[in-house]
Amino acid sequence: MSPVTCHDLRITPVTCHLSPVTAFMLLVIDTGNTNTTLGVFDGAELVVHWRLTTARVRTVDEYGVYARNLFELAGIDFKAINAVAIASVVPPLNYTLKRMAERYFHLTPLMIDHTTDIGLEILYNPPSDVGADRLVDAVAAIHKYGTPCIVVDFGTATTFNAIDAEGRYLGGVITPGINISSEALFQRAARLPPVEIKRPESVIGRSTVGSMQSGLYYGFVGLVDGILKRMLDELGASTRVVATGGLASLISTGSEYISTVDSTLTLEGLRLIYERTIGPKPNVQSPKA
Repeated sequence: MSPVTCHDLRITPVTCHLSPVTAFMLLVIDTGNTNTTLGVFDGAELVVHWRLTTARVRTVDEYGVYARNLFELAGIDFKAINAVAIASVVPPLNYTLKRMAERYFHLTPLMIDHTTDIGLEILYNPPSDVGADRLVDAVAAIHKYGTPCIVVDFGTATTFNAIDAEGRYLGGVITPGINISSEALFQRAARLPPVEIKRPESVIGRSTVGSMQSGLYYGFVGLVDGILKRMLDELGASTRVVATGGLASLISTGSEYISTVDSTLTLEGLRLIYERTIGPKPNVQSPKA
């Protein structure tokens, strides 16, 4: 495989700040249907993170080489990683990611799901249907913003997750993501082109592209706020609304109810769950492959 370049990946432009003596180095991986996000914590500090395209056909070795090359680009020694925590909603990749951690980092990863002790009562029925990312988001939101709260995660699907005042995960709402809606529109309508998703200056479009952008953006903001209003009616007006995911910053500018955008919420949740479950101590390394 050729070296990873910026043409292969979308790399989050962050500066890596590593202290001379690291406390505890944790690699966290959040695998969604569209994107896979990796982050490295030095103690409680997120020092670098990257976003890749999720590819179900990618092999253990391909993921391993990508990860090592990213570490090299960031100036981090992959041998300094003490532990790995993974949340995945793509079952075919669970084994691949687990073996990647074992083979390339020589660590047995913590694979998070509904059976993991995350300190959260799950009232969803059945609990096994809740995506790991939704639970991880909930843990991080409770820790950072308190209860009650709603987490809106703008991914392939847009999920609305409700946590009550007692800190229990109640459930939520799942809708198609804005990208899915956009793709369906131009694929099913012969004369409508693909368009960039952006906030138009005017609701009334003066062109086909402008009209589509207005419909996609304001239609989706209307969907988000309509759902949030009804959830707030049930949870109470004082409920904090936190948004995360790829398009959170864009959609939140038009929302009446989103008060906070936290782009690294899921990564923070992975760290918190690892620390609760195993603790910030060096993991037992698996045998070298």
